[in-house]
Amino acid sequence: MKNLDYLELGGTLFIPASHKRLKEIVCDNKYPHLKSVVIDFEDGLEHSDFEFAMQNINNILENITSKTLLTFIRAKNTQHLSELLRLSHIDKIRGFVLAKFSLANAEIYLNLLSCTNHIIMPSIEGEELFNHQKLHLLKEMILTNKHKVLLVRFGLEDMLKQLSMKRKCDESIFDLSAPASVVGNFIATFKSAGFGVSAGVYPCYRDKVGFIKDVKRDIKEGLLSKTIIHPSQIALINEIYKVQKREYEEATEIVNSQKKVFALNGKMAESVTMSSYSLELIHRAKIYGFKDE
Repeated sequence: MKNLDYLELGGTLFIPASHKRLKEIVCDNKYPHLKSVVIDFEDGLEHSDFEFAMQNINNILENITSKTLLTFIRAKNTQHLSELLRLSHIDKIRGFVLAKFSLANAEIYLNLLSCTNHIIMPSIEGEELFNHQKLHLLKEMILTNKHKVLLVRFGLEDMLKQLSMKRKCDESIFDLSAPASVVGNFIATFKSAGFGVSAGVYPCYRDKVGFIKDVKRDIKEGLLSKTIIHPSQIALINEIYKVQKREYEEATEIVNSQKKVFALNGKMAESVTMSSYSLELIHRAKIYGFKDE
């Protein structure tokens, strides 16, 4: 069951299940600093490659030995998830991303996984993103399986598609009023219920400056896991997730203080209200270390 913190995911590299070097990446430690990977049967896979992709997965399952790389599969739909769960050695996979998770399929997804030890990451990508009531209903369903849910994901590109929008490389999703409203509500809905939320993809994989800016904005919005699509983004995100020593010292003082309210470096500190953020920052420092200053 879930003995993992979502902060340990870092940048999660999405790779099509048909990728010819999938075994090299998942089993042979091709990217030693990569913390998590999703083998994608959904958006990243051509329909004509499906059979080869399934053969690829069987090969991966037979050869997985590493327990350091957190490996997940993004099933195509509920029927495909059912098929995957019948594969030999499927327990070597840490869990599943539940693609197009919606009110129409949520119960089926959750029932299929109810008797397994797999971790789940529901990915909400459809009309529920724009409907507060439907999003709340999905949250209530996910709460019944909170012990298995590592974090909740949203389909950023799916959302933009439904809005007939496309952002530029120098734009944050939080700079655009309608997307910012949708994502802000999503974050508030799930983080207030105790779930981690993963940041959306940054599509301009050759723009390192833009990627760094995007991740820093994610952190500002409370998002500390991110879909990545290129190996060059691995080292960048691991570096950005490092913690400033002064921030760490302040967080430690807040957590250890016997006072409810006190002055800290010229600012007000409240041990009760600020403890959640502080504990997360301390844990992040343990995983990623400290920034050079």
